[in-house]
Amino acid sequence: MAKNPADDFKILANQVKIREFSPVYFLQGEETYYIDKLSSLIEETVLKPEEKGFNQSVLYGKDVKVKDIIMAAKRYPMGSEYQVIIVKEAQNLHKDQLDDFISYLENPLKSTILVINYKNKKIDQRTKVGKLFQKYAFMNCDRMYDNQVPMWIENYIKSKGLTIQSQAAMLIAEYLGNDLSKIENEIEKMLIQLPKEVQIINTKHIEENIGISKDFNVFELQKAIGENNYNKSIQIINYFANDPAKNPLLLTISNLFSYFNKILLFHEFKHLSPQELASKLGIHHFFLTEYKIAAANYGVERIDNILSLLKYYDLKSKGVGGNYTSEGDLMRELVIRIFSSGAK
Repeated sequence: MAKNPADDFKILANQVKIREFSPVYFLQGEETYYIDKLSSLIEETVLKPEEKGFNQSVLYGKDVKVKDIIMAAKRYPMGSEYQVIIVKEAQNLHKDQLDDFISYLENPLKSTILVINYKNKKIDQRTKVGKLFQKYAFMNCDRMYDNQVPMWIENYIKSKGLTIQSQAAMLIAEYLGNDLSKIENEIEKMLIQLPKEVQIINTKHIEENIGISKDFNVFELQKAIGENNYNKSIQIINYFANDPAKNPLLLTISNLFSYFNKILLFHEFKHLSPQELASKLGIHHFFLTEYKIAAANYGVERIDNILSLLKYYDLKSKGVGGNYTSEGDLMRELVIRIFSSGAK
């Protein structure tokens, strides 16, 4: 399992807050939420507002060369203890120029705080330049697994002095995925709307403030299909069809494709312990009973047929084959065919 990127972030953020700065910050990986958070914290913390005009620079990797960055980093601050240089989109720097950092990293200017945002990529940590970056503040941000997101939400809410029911946290994660910036934004909007007396956030609060129906969402659709509950599945899909802008077909297909792949994995690894099985499926152990029921209703051959169906409707939804059927009708047609896939 990937290391939780929150760990390194907390350490480095606390150091910044008490003004224990590193001369170099190298922030890399797919989880851009923490890269943006730490970069913004440095930008807001190091310099006073009146010092930023001459002593804070933002550069972009696609527009500069490494030699330009080093030249800027070697300048001394004006009327301030530090200067801050933030290099955004540093992953766009030419790879053959990265070695140009070596001489500077061997003896960086202590009055310069150089922040390098290397998003969605990783530097080769075995190279000399990679090893030198690791001598300083080095944050590796792997994308958070889906089954880690509900706990992240619970911890985020806890940091705000509130608690959230596990089912409510899982509802947010299921609906918004693992985009932490998007989740944070939706939670913050919800917190503004919540009455002051609320201490425990439940699914009703999610429905009222984030717009996720606790009864009509893709999580409940999956569960209804997994239980072979035709009537409830049709009821939910009709709700989706009445408002396809909020419940797009492509997102529904994507979630169902992931869901049936996990049922397939359940068949393969059902001999494992509950903890190991949940890890293999990438889910919270809370959902294991649901997947056990679904696996009993959907054998491997039926799942293979459904996965082919989902691929077919994915193409139809994109207009392949000259399709003119509405999203709502495609949704209904897809669900009906999922259930008929098991008919003898």
